[in-house]
Formats: sequence, structure tokens, C-alpha cells
Amino acid sequence: MKRMTPKVLIVALALSGSAIVGSSAAFAAAAAPTIVLSGGSTVFGLDPAIIIATTGTAGNVAFSVGTTVITGCEAVATTTVAPFAAKCSWVPAAAGATVLNATITPTDTVNFTTASAAPFTVKIGTPVQGIVPSPISLYVDTVLASGSTGVLAPRFGVSCAVTSQFIVGQTIVFRVYGNDSDLGGAVLDSSNVASASIQVAGIATPIPMAYGNHSGVAFWTGVLKTGTTPGLYNTLGVVNFKVTVVTKDQSSVKVLSTKLQPRMLNGKRVRDTNGAQIYDRVSYYRTVPVFPALKGAMGTWQSSFTPTSQVTLYAVPTN
Repeated sequence: MKRMTPKVLIVALALSGSAIVGSSAAFAAAAAPTIVLSGGSTVFGLDPAIIIATTGTAGNVAFSVGTTVITGCEAVATTTVAPFAAKCSWVPAAAGATVLNATITPTDTVNFTTASAAPFTVKIGTPVQGIVPSPISLYVDTVLASGSTGVLAPRFGVSCAVTSQFIVGQTIVFRVYGNDSDLGGAVLDSSNVASASIQVAGIATPIPMAYGNHSGVAFWTGVLKTGTTPGLYNTLGVVNFKVTVVTKDQSSVKVLSTKLQPRMLNGKRVRDTNGAQIYDRVSYYRTVPVFPALKGAMGTWQSSFTPTSQVTLYAVPTN
């Protein structure tokens, strides 16, 4: 058996130790960098949404909606210094809740692996008024009918005040205003409206609306009486309703046109340096006959407010 001298043994151990250390470094696992999504909020049909990915290292980020990669955001480079961030300009295809995802491919592939962000849900804004296939525009609010007393006295304002919160026993008055672009934006009134009603969920028969003068202001109204007496509305919570207005058939419509009009200043016609009259082109609506008559249009309005701001019916307070 060959014996090692102490000196030879120390050298051998040293060499062995260095080999072990070197082996440990060679097999060190690459780390997954952090990646967090933010932004992405916008209103459908308006400006693009900006999605931001903040990562733990530099690299390229692929943004996606669900599993579909966003065009133009397949490999967005992050900033080169911390905080490492990449931005994607995205045009939503629809309103409502949308799940966004992102994956980073690090520049440093020795120490980092690819990583995906936790799914990030954004709510793309829905226009409250909505878009309807009709020339009719409707505007709706609710007021508390006058006459409530005692425990049913107005809790959220005074009689005839605009409110969206009511107590069982109070009367809800729907107020509706509207215009018709086929009539040059004319107000919807009894002269051009064939029918107007409100359908409330849980009530079989639609509530008819009437057009009239209310202290010098004219609009359509529909009344919903609430209470515990049989036949009265008493479903607590959000009052789901839909307004429908149908206009009369029209034998003429107003068409947007232009015409030349003399320019006036202090009641006198303005002329150029050569003495010629100056004219301006202005817009106006002209009435055009239609035959056969234009079928009356239907306009609808259904609230898309958040539940906390929709018309809500509460129980009578207990104290």
C-alpha cells in the first residue's frame, strides 16, 4: 500500500475540494423571474389600453388576451435598468371582463428561465347609454313621488328629488327624455311617438308612459307603486327595467344640408376689397317628403350602471 505524505495528502484534498465546488456551480438551477401585470383599463371603442408588465430582469415580454397573443406585442423589450418594464398598446375587441396574460423571455438565459405572470382580469368599460340600431336617443332617471310620510318619508332626499334608492311603500317615478335624429333631433313628444312604456322584471304588463307638463318642463313619465299590499311591487334589491319608445310612421324627414348665407356684421352685409358680397356656407335641416312613409323607429334603454347605482328597493327601516 502506497502511503501519502502529509504534503501530498493536502494537495489531493485541495484538488478534490475544488472539483466539488466547481461541480456545484456548474449545476446551479436558473431562477424564474417575477412578472406582474397592471394597467389595461379603458373604455370600449375609445383610446387603446396600455398594459404594463413589470419584471425581475431584462428581457422580451409576450402579451396576450386569454391564449391569443396581441398583435404587435409578441416580443416587447423591457427597459434595461430596474424596474424592468414593458408596455403593450392594446385595442379591446369587446367590452366587459377580459383576462390578460404575459410571458417573459429573459435576456440572461444562464441565470433566468422564462416565466408567466398570474392572469390579470380587467373590466373594459361599457358605454352606459349604449348603442342601439335606431335614430332614437333616450335619457332616463328616477324620482321619488311626493306625498310620502311617517316611516316612509324620504330617506335619501326629498319628494320629487332625483334618486335611485327607494323604500317599500314609496312610489317610483320614471322620467324619460328623448330625441329623434330622423326628425333633425326633434324632441320625442306625443306628436311623433306612437307608444312609450317601461317593462319591469316581475311585472307581466308594461307600465305605460305619458307625456306632459311638469311645472313648466315636459317629459315622459311612468309610475311604479311599491308596497306590501297584493298587486304592488315589493321585490327587494335592484329594479331591473327596460324603456321602449316607438315613433310614429313619418311621411317626411329632416335631412342635414348646407347653403350659402351672406356674412353680416352689425346688421350690414360684409364685402371684400373689390366690393363683392362675402358668403359663408352653413348647415341646416331641410324637410324631405318620403313615400311610402318611413316606418316608425324603436328606441330602447336598459341600465348598464353598476348594481350599487341602479334603481334599488329597500325594506322599511326597523328603527
